[in-house]
Amino acid sequence: MSETETHSIAVNGEHRRVAAGTTIALLVQELGLDPARVAVERNLAVVPRSTLAQVQVEDGDDYEIVHFVGGG
Repeated sequence: MSETETHSIAVNGEHRRVAAGTTIALLVQELGLDPARVAVERNLAVVPRSTLAQVQVEDGDDYEIVHFVGGG
């Protein structure tokens, strides 16, 4: 029985492990956020929201994720 491969990443300064093959959109959902309402920076480069479902998380990535909150 083999162990599922995981990647070690940082999200907003906190270390976490995610399954290999996880996309940024899935990561955002795992954090309880809506991918349509976030801005994501990966390794100091902004990731276009339109590509979040295609870009896979890689071992060692450093993410800053900001979510937008509506208000009045």
